[in-house]
Amino acid sequence: MRTRLLTIGSAVVLLALAGAGGLYAYDSSRSDVIAKGITAGGVDVGGLTAARARDVLQRSLGPKLGQGVVLTWGGRHWTLPAADIDARLGVDRMVREALQRSREGNFLGRAVRDLRGGEVRDAVPLRVANSRQKLHGFIDVIAKEIDRPAVSATFNPTGYSLSVTSSHEGVAVQKKFLAVRILRQLRDPASGHVAAIPTRTLRPHVSSARLAYKYQTFITIDRAHFTLRLWKNLHLARSYRIAVGRQGLETPAGLYEINDRQVNPSWHVPNSSWAGALAGRVIPPGPEDPIKARWLGFYNGAGIHGTDEISSLGTAASHGCIRMSIPDVEQLYPQVPLHTPIYVG
Repeated sequence: MRTRLLTIGSAVVLLALAGAGGLYAYDSSRSDVIAKGITAGGVDVGGLTAARARDVLQRSLGPKLGQGVVLTWGGRHWTLPAADIDARLGVDRMVREALQRSREGNFLGRAVRDLRGGEVRDAVPLRVANSRQKLHGFIDVIAKEIDRPAVSATFNPTGYSLSVTSSHEGVAVQKKFLAVRILRQLRDPASGHVAAIPTRTLRPHVSSARLAYKYQTFITIDRAHFTLRLWKNLHLARSYRIAVGRQGLETPAGLYEINDRQVNPSWHVPNSSWAGALAGRVIPPGPEDPIKARWLGFYNGAGIHGTDEISSLGTAASHGCIRMSIPDVEQLYPQVPLHTPIYVG
C-alpha cells in the first residue's frame, strides 16, 4: 500500500513538473509578444510582436509627429517642423517598455493569463526624442523676434522744454516654459499641436508716473527768450516774462536746485566791483532794496526775485539774478518748494 502511494505521488509530481515545464516553454515562446490590453502612445499594441508593434506605431503616430507644432503669440504664428529639432518617435523605447510591463510577474501567472485571454491594463506614454540644442536654438530665434526691453522714463531739460521720454513695458519669452509646451504637444497623441508662446512683462526701472512724482515741480529758464517756465508733474503749468543777467554778469547756466526761500528778503550785496560803495552791505527791505517781495536762491548769490523795474523784463539787465514782476513772483513763490530743480539754459 505504501509503495503504491509513493508511486502515485511520484506520478503527480512528474505531471506537475511536466505541466510547469510546458507553461515555462509557452511563456518563453511569447517573450517577444506584448500582452493584450497594453497601449503605447494611445495605440493598441496588445497581442502584437515587437516587430509588428514597431510598424504599427510608426504608421499610426509618425504622420502626426511630422506635422510639427504651431506656436502663437499676439496674432502671429510660427511653425516648428519636427525635423528642425530632430524630433522622432521613440518606437524602440515604447515597445521595450510595453514588453517589460507584459513580462512582469512569474512565468506561471503570465502563461495562465495568456492562455485564458487575460489582459494587462496599462498604457505606455508616447515617447519622442529630439535635439535639445536645436530646440533651444529655434526658441532663441523666436525670442529675438518677440523680446522687447523695458524703457525707463527719462527727461532732458533745456531752457524751453523738458524733452520727456515716456516709459514702456517690455516683454520676454519664457524660454523654459516654451520648451516644455512644445515637447508636451509632441508627446501628447491627443494634442492639436498648437501652443501659445508664454511671455512675461518687463517693468521699467523708472515709470512715467514715478518720474512725474519725483519731479512734481521743475523750473526752466530760457535766457534767449527771457522766459521762466514752471512745470508740474513734467507738464507745463505756467510761463513768466523775466529779465536775466547782462553781458559779463550772465545768469549762470546749468542744473541747480532752489536752496533758499525768503519773503520780503534783505539784499546781501556781493563784494563785487559793480556794487561800488554798497559792496558787502546788507540792505533791508524797503525802497533801496532792489530785491522785492520774494527770493528763491539757487546758486552762489543768484536767485529769482521780484522787481519794480518792469521795463527791464524781456532784457538782459540784471547782475546775474532772474527778475520777475512782483505779482508774478508772488504767484510763483508758493508753488516752488525748497530743493525744486531749476535748469538755466
